[in-house]
Amino acid sequence: MSTIVVFSHLRWDFVFQRPQHLLSRLAQHYPVLFVEEPVFDDGAPFMEQSSPAPNVTVCRAHTPIHGAGFHDEQLRLLQPMVAQLAPPGEDIIAWFYTPMALPLLQAIEPALVVYDCMDELASFKNPPKQLLQRESALLNTADLVFAGGPSLYEAKKNRHPSVHCFPSSVDVVHFQQALDRERVHPQQAAIPHPRLGFYGVLDERFDPELVGEVADAHPEWQIVLAGPVVKIDPERLPKRANIHYLGQQPYTALPDLLAGWDVCLMPFAINEATRFISPTKVLEYMAAQLPIVSTPIADVANPYGHVVAIASSAQEFIAACEAALAQTPEQRRHMVEAMGAVVAATSWDNTAKRMAELLESAPARTGDEDAALDAATDLTPAAGVVRVAIPAAAVGAASAAAAAPLPGSAGAAGKAAAAVKASPRRA
Repeated sequence: MSTIVVFSHLRWDFVFQRPQHLLSRLAQHYPVLFVEEPVFDDGAPFMEQSSPAPNVTVCRAHTPIHGAGFHDEQLRLLQPMVAQLAPPGEDIIAWFYTPMALPLLQAIEPALVVYDCMDELASFKNPPKQLLQRESALLNTADLVFAGGPSLYEAKKNRHPSVHCFPSSVDVVHFQQALDRERVHPQQAAIPHPRLGFYGVLDERFDPELVGEVADAHPEWQIVLAGPVVKIDPERLPKRANIHYLGQQPYTALPDLLAGWDVCLMPFAINEATRFISPTKVLEYMAAQLPIVSTPIADVANPYGHVVAIASSAQEFIAACEAALAQTPEQRRHMVEAMGAVVAATSWDNTAKRMAELLESAPARTGDEDAALDAATDLTPAAGVVRVAIPAAAVGAASAAAAAPLPGSAGAAGKAAAAVKASPRRA
C-alpha cells in the first residue's frame, strides 16, 4: 500500500480548486496526507489533523515560530512531525505543490516524488527568495512532473524527462446544476439583472481598474464578485453602487451563483502573475452554458477562443459584454453546442485516473536518485539565504520539544502525542 503525502502552500479549506479535485479522487486508491503550511501557536508544537473528505487527512502543524509558510526556521520542528505521519512500512509518494517544502523530504523515504506544478509561483507577488533554487532542485529530484496547463508545460518540458500536461478540468455534473435558472443564491437574490459575475481569488491577477471601467460604462449592469481578497490592498478594489462583493463562497454554492448570472467574467490583469495561469473556472462557466468574456490569458485564448470572447482592452471587454447580453437564440444555440463539446472532452475523474496510471507505472527509484535527493535537500544557499539542511541533533531536539508536556499538564495525557496529535481546530 502506498500513501500520498502532499506538501501544499494552499489550505484545503481555501478556495476549492485543483489540489482538492485531484486528491479527493486519488484518495479512492491511496490514503492522502495533506500537509499544510504551519500556523503560529505559542504552546508546544503539535500536528492538528482533520478529515475533510474520505481517506484524506489534513495535517496542519502548530508551532511557536512566526516564520510564514515552509520557512527555514519552521523546518526543525516540522521534520520530526512529518516523519511520523505515514504508517510504518508503507511506500510514500511525496507530492509537491510548492518547492519550498522540498527540505522536508529529509524526513521521509519516498518511493516516488511528484511535482504537480499548477502555477508559476515565482511570478506571484512577494515570492520567497529561495523559490527558484528550490524548484530547480525539485525538478532534479522528482520522478514525475505534472503541468497545470499548456503554458506551464512549455515552460517545464525541457527541464525534466517526464513532464505531463494536465490542464484544469471540470466536474460537469456539479456545475450543470446551474442550468436550473430558478436556483437562488441568497446573497444575490435582491441584486437586479443583468448580472455579470466572477468568482475566484481577488489578488494580483485580478484587474480592478478593468472592472471599474465596466461598471462605469453601464451603471445598470450589476457586477457580482465572489471570492477572498488576498495579497492586495482592499482599497484598490473599485467601489461602485453596481459592484457587489460577496466574499469567499463554498464550492457547493457556486452553481447557485451561476444560475443567477447573465454573463461570466474573467477580468484578469495581463502581467507576470497571469502569464502561465490555466483558470479552472473557464470550464465551470462552460458547464453552466453562460457566455464568457475574458482578457487574453494564453491558456484561455488559445484552446477556447472559439467559444470565449477575448478582449484586450477595456473598450473591447465592454463591447464583448454588450454582445453577450444581446445574443440571439441562434447565437446561443451555437455557443451551447461548442461549450458542450469542450466540457465533454475532459473531467477531473479522467485526469485523476490518468495520473494514477502514471503513479503505478513509474519505475522504482534507484540509488542515483536517492543521492540526488540527498543533494537536493541539502541546498547550497544563495547569497543571504539561510541553509536548510538540518543536523541530526537538531532534529532530535525538535522531536523532544514536540513531545514535551503542554504547560500545566501532567503525564501522557498532557503530551503532544509524540509530536503528531489529532486535535479539534482551535479558535
